[in-house]
Amino acid sequence: MTLKRSKAANGAGNAAVSQKVENHIKQAIYKGHLLPRERIIEGDLARRLGVSRGTVREALLRLERDGLIVITSRRGTFIRDITLEEAKVVFSMRGKLEGLCVRYMREAMRPETQALLDKVLQKMQKAIAANDDEQFFSADMELHHTIWKLSGQPQLFRTLNSVMNAFICMIARSYSCRVPIAVRFEEHKRYVDMILNIPLGQVEREVERYFDRLYQDFSVMVVPVAQPAVENPWLGPTLVGELKR
Repeated sequence: MTLKRSKAANGAGNAAVSQKVENHIKQAIYKGHLLPRERIIEGDLARRLGVSRGTVREALLRLERDGLIVITSRRGTFIRDITLEEAKVVFSMRGKLEGLCVRYMREAMRPETQALLDKVLQKMQKAIAANDDEQFFSADMELHHTIWKLSGQPQLFRTLNSVMNAFICMIARSYSCRVPIAVRFEEHKRYVDMILNIPLGQVEREVERYFDRLYQDFSVMVVPVAQPAVENPWLGPTLVGELKR
């Protein structure tokens, strides 16, 4: 009986450590420390985090299941890329899900709702003053996370934050690196004004239109015809971050 409890405890402990490794990799993707097509060396990551290779492998298998990485038997493990067509799907899904978030937020509108959104916009303005693109990007993500939370719908928040967030960050970085901070700020300011003031019956449709317009802007920046990367052809089409110069 004691042995069984010990095994169960060890199993739970290993699962917790593996989850931390998974979260570490996701955070590295969110923050741009790991980029599409970048290789992950299992042994190096295990040494750096002070965990076993088996623990790292468990985390990588879950990330592969979620579509964030590609594991090949001969080439290794790489951060997954996103094609233009996949980006279109992400924009469409985000528009629908965030539209739902905004509708629920508006239906449960509280006095502090606008103040919370304005506070994040102020962080964006501070980033502009400091000419800090990374600080602005962080505030950009925070604004949308705030909207998701203000929906008061845990399932919607989990779907956007856990399932889609890494893809959203990849695409957002590809887009934002080519658009001046001041322009992005005005886009977000108009977006906040729209979601707070448009008639409730129109809000979902307008949020979807907003993200559709973002996709149209994004699509003209990326290489229109995806070609396999010469150095890593097994990874598929070129990444969405390969923008027109």
